Amino acid sequence: MGWLLVMFDLPVDSKEHRKEASDFRRALLDDGYVMLQFSIYMRACPSFDRMLKHQKRLGSITPNGGNVRILFVTDKQWEKSLSVLGNGYQHKTRLTNQLKLSEFW
Repeated sequence: MGWLLVMFDLPVDSKEHRKEASDFRRALLDDGYVMLQFSIYMRACPSFDRMLKHQKRLGSITPNGGNVRILFVTDKQWEKSLSVLGNGYQHKTRLTNQLKLSEFW
């Protein structure tokens, strides 16, 4: 079990590029990703084979001129991650709900 992290920079200098960026983000959400931070999305992957399937899919939906980095992190590695929040940060429940779903695996 692990987590697939997708980090990206996409061109947004024209109306067409902004639409492509929005479509890319929407495709990630439709494929089960949740936004960890702006331009960083993650999804649970119960196996290495599933991760390879999603990597291939990402390659087919990446907009022209986009820079997408894919990182697979095991559950053990993710447990050791740390989040430092500034005063006044508004906690989002969407990610928390996704992490609870991962307890299924």
